Amino acid sequence: MPAFLIFLLALLPIATVFVLLVVLARSAKFSMFVAYIVTALTALFVWGTEPAKVLGATVNGVVTAASLLYIVFGAILMLYALEESGGIRSIRNGFTRISPDRRVQAIIIAWLFGSLIEGASGFGTPAAIAAPLLVAIGFPAMAAVMVTLIIQSTPVSFGAVGTPILVGVNTGLSGQELVDSTIAPMPFFEYLMHIATKVAMIHGLIGFLIPLIMIGMLTRFFGANRSFAEGFRIWKFALFAGLAFTVPYYLIAATLGPEFPSLLGGIIGLAIVIPAARRGFLVPKDTFVFPPRKEWESHWVGKLDDLEDHRADAPLMSLAKAWAPYVFVVALLVITRTIAPVKAWLTSPDVTIALNNLFGSGINSRVQLLYLPGTVLILASLFTFVLHRMSAKDYGRALRSSGITMLAAAPALLLAVPMVQVFLNSASEHFASMPIVLAEGVSAVTGKAWPLFAPLIGAMGAFVAGSNTISNMMFSLFQFSTADQIGLGASGAALVVALQAIGGAAGNMICVHNVVAASATVGLVDREGEIIRKTLIPMGYYVVQGGLIGSALIAGGFNLWWIAAIVWAAGVLAAMMMNRGRPTGAAATAR
Repeated sequence: MPAFLIFLLALLPIATVFVLLVVLARSAKFSMFVAYIVTALTALFVWGTEPAKVLGATVNGVVTAASLLYIVFGAILMLYALEESGGIRSIRNGFTRISPDRRVQAIIIAWLFGSLIEGASGFGTPAAIAAPLLVAIGFPAMAAVMVTLIIQSTPVSFGAVGTPILVGVNTGLSGQELVDSTIAPMPFFEYLMHIATKVAMIHGLIGFLIPLIMIGMLTRFFGANRSFAEGFRIWKFALFAGLAFTVPYYLIAATLGPEFPSLLGGIIGLAIVIPAARRGFLVPKDTFVFPPRKEWESHWVGKLDDLEDHRADAPLMSLAKAWAPYVFVVALLVITRTIAPVKAWLTSPDVTIALNNLFGSGINSRVQLLYLPGTVLILASLFTFVLHRMSAKDYGRALRSSGITMLAAAPALLLAVPMVQVFLNSASEHFASMPIVLAEGVSAVTGKAWPLFAPLIGAMGAFVAGSNTISNMMFSLFQFSTADQIGLGASGAALVVALQAIGGAAGNMICVHNVVAASATVGLVDREGEIIRKTLIPMGYYVVQGGLIGSALIAGGFNLWWIAAIVWAAGVLAAMMMNRGRPTGAAATAR
């Protein structure tokens, strides 16, 4: 069979998802059902994948999807518990006192608080925690999901205390003869730390603009005037907040390694930005708010937008008491991820549900229930119950509502993740797995221009796998060997592997099951394609800019690649500035 035809067939599962979900705007449930059938049939009848392997991958996907639903349930339960207890009223009031400007609130909650949560936990937890919080303080559900997905880029490579590097890249490269011989006499761990520093540097050079792009997206799609420019008027504060995270983030990666850049970067950024916002530092005089609730478009709204405040007449609780459950979550995530004996017990075989060698396929499935963020979030809801002196009736109402919302997300996730697992485990005696075939096809065409396209492969891996870590595990050695084949040497190969991690992080913005899970936490269903169409904009900026900056660093000195990177960033911002939608409601009448 011709190589080009094999490439097209390997692309078929991804193309099916993209066309149905993004182009035709069909529901995730339908799109992922069709995509699963297409992927399974392609694996069985074209790739020659063993039926037992397809079955094993499917079951592993169902188990993984159940784990994601558990996290979704915990996130929604915590939010509902805080709503029932009156804590959200105090948090909402507190943010109004910091700044009533929705642009400032999005930067603080999505960009900085979300990065902190990503650094502590990963697993898509930032969207699961930050999106419901944004909805609770008055954001449309779709806006909340969009901004929290956009920030799942820069901090992701160092999420879950460095897992994408320490597990993903490390697993992909360690023990490989090609790698060891190329980097000799440098020890492998030192080389891994060198890659981590390059990842942080490139992320910093790209990511400091993410708050500005995020706010432009917010005002363009959810403001009364439908204007990117309305968001860009806060450019000074957005760049300040971008640098308040990315500068310490890079310095921590360069000095301490990959465990803490996102976690400590988020904490330092919050410590810098919140006091500045209180004082109005670099915040423009105009205040951006959403249109009146009655003017919101129907597709903006999820079930959480209609939460009833059962304590509207009760006195406000203190901010410290209202925020205590979130402090509890962060503290518990840090303890369980960084204190070795605690982590060892939570992940030990004694408390792990293991399904080994499913159907004789060699595929194993693991569920570390106590280690999943869902457990932390459920404990936080119980902490809220006790601390806020909730009644059993109120907590029961939160439990019931959370269960209903989680079940709405179940069909899409229970189809999306098995499809991904079959795609990843499609290797047979005839062909490499479909993702590897796709990567090899792209590298065969690009030749020495490969660094420009390396982030695209990382993004594709994250899009289908739903994980930067898995993308890095799949493609790090491929990226390294491709760099070696085009004569880049150990230093150039480190940059190409770093670009893999950059793309893998950016791909989280459009990953189907991340989008489904984030949407579920705010009660938004069957709008996943519309969300992905929006997040493709910042993802496209990120992947192209990564390739340009990586090519510039490989070339050395100041070169045309740097000019191209500057032009690309300026061009993206200029194109956004010139794009303007039709105003709605009162804004349209005023015109």
